[in-house]
Amino acid sequence: MSRFSKSAGCAIALVFAVGVAHAAEVAPPADIAKAGKITYCAEFGNPPLGFYDENQVLGGMDVDIGTEIGKRMGVKVEWKETAFSAIVPALLAKQCDAILSQLFDKPARREVVDFVNYMYSSQSLLVAKGNPKNVKGLDDLSGLKAAVDNGTTIQSLLDEQNKKFKEAGKPEVTVTVFPKDSDARQALQIGQVDAYGTTLETAAFFLQKAGHIFDIGGEPFAKIKTGIATRKGEVEMHDAVQKAFDSMRADGTYKKLLAKWGLEGDAIE
Repeated sequence: MSRFSKSAGCAIALVFAVGVAHAAEVAPPADIAKAGKITYCAEFGNPPLGFYDENQVLGGMDVDIGTEIGKRMGVKVEWKETAFSAIVPALLAKQCDAILSQLFDKPARREVVDFVNYMYSSQSLLVAKGNPKNVKGLDDLSGLKAAVDNGTTIQSLLDEQNKKFKEAGKPEVTVTVFPKDSDARQALQIGQVDAYGTTLETAAFFLQKAGHIFDIGGEPFAKIKTGIATRKGEVEMHDAVQKAFDSMRADGTYKKLLAKWGLEGDAIE
């Protein structure tokens, strides 16, 4: 996912704890050790990374990674559900200790946060079953309607695509921006739009779960590294997260989690 807003006002006041503290394998920063917990900002609704299942139980690759990091630091884990467009401002305002929400590692973000890269991601277009509009990529969206989550990479890519359409004298794609990724997907499902822009991981998840409703429009694009973000310059926090993740890779936990969620192709080197 992508861009960040300058306001943290969209943060959702929902904080909940997951897991129980264990003996530390990785020394946490002093403030985390004192609090006895690490708090992540995240937006849920983008399976298989972070989402509620049919029983309203929170799960996903990001949730498992975050829980495992807390376990290795010997602290409890809390999640602060936050609108994606406000997620970086929320971190900078110290509403959480780190972001773990499929945040793409981009140069503009590196000006204000540090990253621990933990997987790759790509963009994709989900369309109605049978691909009635014959969408094979962004170039095919001229004159069509698309839905996106606010503040995401696909939103900015569609903005850039519309500039190309305008320069070429072609009709622009009508982009409807929703506050949550699940709302954008629902717009496609009920026929309000012709395409839903999201990550390849989320598109593939719903193609598997609801292949009678959806299809993929063309090949994935815009591959990029995804990272756990900490505030710029907080070296102790960044290094603790990095060490915890490195230990997950070393003992095979990372590989097992990728397999659990069908994300082996997104493994970081």
